[in-house]
Amino acid sequence: MDLSLIKQKLAASQSKGKPKEKTDYSKIFWKPKPGKYQIRILPSKFDKSNPFREIYFHYGFARGPILALTNWNEKDPIVEFAKQLRKSSDKDDWQLAKKVEPKLRYFAPVLVRGEEEKGARLWEFGKLTYEQLLGIAADEDYGDYTDITDGRDFTIEAVEDTVAGRKSVKCSIRPKVKSSPISEDAALVQKVLDEQPDILTVNKHHTFEELQETLNKWLNPEETAEETETPVASATDEDEDEAGDLPWEKEIPAPSPYKVEAPAKTSNADKFDSLFND
Repeated sequence: MDLSLIKQKLAASQSKGKPKEKTDYSKIFWKPKPGKYQIRILPSKFDKSNPFREIYFHYGFARGPILALTNWNEKDPIVEFAKQLRKSSDKDDWQLAKKVEPKLRYFAPVLVRGEEEKGARLWEFGKLTYEQLLGIAADEDYGDYTDITDGRDFTIEAVEDTVAGRKSVKCSIRPKVKSSPISEDAALVQKVLDEQPDILTVNKHHTFEELQETLNKWLNPEETAEETETPVASATDEDEDEAGDLPWEKEIPAPSPYKVEAPAKTSNADKFDSLFND
């Protein structure tokens, strides 16, 4: 008998029915609202050579985004299904593949001026902002703006925008002309360098089997109609109502099984079954 496993099962059983502690995502993510801000992009504790993290998410399979298993270099059933669809000569299969493939988002740790007490938080953005930030770093007039003592702050101006028919916020970025330290407070500097949220632990690390079941339900929604009210959840789903909009929720339109003009159900199901029967 594996006593450590028995203890885990006992703890899990005793925790059932108890209210779960809610997570305050405003302490993890910085999501600018319309207005002007001054921020500092921090060196990443996870990669000293690069402050940016490229993370893939699955959208539209649950109320919140799901981390793709490829972020851990693991085999992902949804990714495998998309690859299977792309082997087809059917245009509908290719369109469906494009919808189900994981979407790439970018994250950087930031310190927001005037909100230093909140410490380092994650700023999420898309490809355009990412390329702008890379371009500024590549400009010899600016260089390493994350430098602890000789880096640069950014002015961020956020305005309301509409993306794919949904209200969102569009940000313009401008580096400060003068360089400056992260802070004159050595304790604060040490804190924001050491205590940074890890995006790969904010959402649940699903197993291959869990994502396989999620994909199967998505492909066959009428067979699990009652279950669609409480889909397989990521770590953020249970807190959505209390925490407000998730940091990335309105920026990328998620594919919906009820709106996607997919191939016939039997065709998708057959492809799904053939992919994982081996």
